Amino acid sequence: MTRPVVGIIGNMSLLNDSYPVHAGGTMNSLAVAEVAGCIPLVIPADPRFLSVEELLETCDGFLLTGGRPNVHPEEYGEEETEAHGTFDRCRDAITLPLVRACVERGQPFLGVCRGFQEVNVAMGGTLYPEIRELPGRMNHRMPPDGTLDEKFALRHAVRFTPGGVFARLMGAEEVMTNTLHGQGIKTPGPRIVIDGHAADGTPEAIYVRDAPGFTLSVQWHPEYNAAGDPVSRPLFTAFGEAARAWKARGRQPQLRTA
Repeated sequence: MTRPVVGIIGNMSLLNDSYPVHAGGTMNSLAVAEVAGCIPLVIPADPRFLSVEELLETCDGFLLTGGRPNVHPEEYGEEETEAHGTFDRCRDAITLPLVRACVERGQPFLGVCRGFQEVNVAMGGTLYPEIRELPGRMNHRMPPDGTLDEKFALRHAVRFTPGGVFARLMGAEEVMTNTLHGQGIKTPGPRIVIDGHAADGTPEAIYVRDAPGFTLSVQWHPEYNAAGDPVSRPLFTAFGEAARAWKARGRQPQLRTA
């Protein structure tokens, strides 16, 4: 049987600082193929090229990746400032309605870093433009120097709700994660459940309340060393199982009954 297809949300980039491309990190494809057991398909997240409806019919699940551009603050009712950084309005136009459609259909997605923030915004939440400027918060941004291994090294603990979704999945109430983000959740959307926090109070793990499908999202980057990391592996394994279940149902919506 053909493996489920996971759409990996691509990011706009410049190859050799001049040639526009839609790109997806190799580690995303590795995690989807080797741990989730699915076919990785990089998606050019731009409404000029495709529609949300076409994506829903083509893919069995979606990996909402990280990326340097941030969700535009207009999407959550705030004005743009310098602290909000750069944006990708084309990605906003695809991912935000895609999240809402997946939630209602029961179609699985896994949100990572920016993807985690997209899920919150799509469900009516807001973001802080710069976590490290808040009193009592640590610097969650990527270290400016060092090798890839050093930048993605485990840097802080995340504590999950005892007996919650993430604690049951991980088999632990506290885990160590990397951290490479500047923004973070300010106000959770009405259906967003914050199921894990860093020691400084920053939300790190969420899911959508009463969603019929897989909606787990994390602020860190589990795609790095996904096969070898004891926190990343169960997350991608569970996501892959959800994508296989969706495919087995014939890609038919599993709507809420309550």
